[in-house]
Amino acid sequence: MKIKRYILIYRECVKVAFAAASTYRLNFILNCIIMLIGDILFPLITILIYGSGAGFEGWTVYEVLLIQSVFTMSMAIADMTFHGILWATMGHVRQGDLEMVLILPVDTMFLLMARTFSIDAVGLFIGGLTIFIVALSHIALPTGFMWLQFIVLFLIGLSVMMGIALLMAATSFKWVGNSRIPEIFDSIRSFGKYPQSIFPKAVLMITTLVIPVAMIGYFPATALLGQGDIKMMLILIPCIVFLILGITLYRHMVRLYQGVGG
Repeated sequence: MKIKRYILIYRECVKVAFAAASTYRLNFILNCIIMLIGDILFPLITILIYGSGAGFEGWTVYEVLLIQSVFTMSMAIADMTFHGILWATMGHVRQGDLEMVLILPVDTMFLLMARTFSIDAVGLFIGGLTIFIVALSHIALPTGFMWLQFIVLFLIGLSVMMGIALLMAATSFKWVGNSRIPEIFDSIRSFGKYPQSIFPKAVLMITTLVIPVAMIGYFPATALLGQGDIKMMLILIPCIVFLILGITLYRHMVRLYQGVGG
């Protein structure tokens, strides 16, 4: 019954998001266009690089576009579903009104994610999906096992972003003015949209084990390219650790909350 109630709550929040988008259509359309233009520049730059005769050694243009399209779709889903919890938490803590959420008979983390569901990133997802289909049509047809690997790694990549978003949101309870932290992570996350073989070993160690952003775009795409191996499964460990750590720390900080404001 509790799961059913949470599903109903989430469904209502999604309906509210759609209603808001339909009410303010111009704002919705402009947001979609701006998000799409901002993130679609990287694939366009990749096309220009390969068109000029340069490129990433050992990678065709469509293989790189496949990585970047997976990255874009992951980002779009994250923006729609759980990235809003960072700014929502920061806003409530800064204003000192998180109590209005805590008194509700629903898990605080779940409710803030549901309330911040955003349909604005749907244009970004469609753009990423379009590039994904085009890139996929120019590589060897993946097998059923490759698709299964892709789905698992794609979901794990989303879990990495959720865990890191929760960790950043948890810091809001102690450091109210931490809006620059997401910008730092955005810079690190951008490494996930490129073939990891082009980076030095030190960078590769960071993007796969320390902060596994390579799971957001690179590893799911390599599964479709038939380049997956058993070593890839080892990277699942830090990814799952990030998710568990993020959920645990966020809920712990919620319990310690005493009101801030300012």
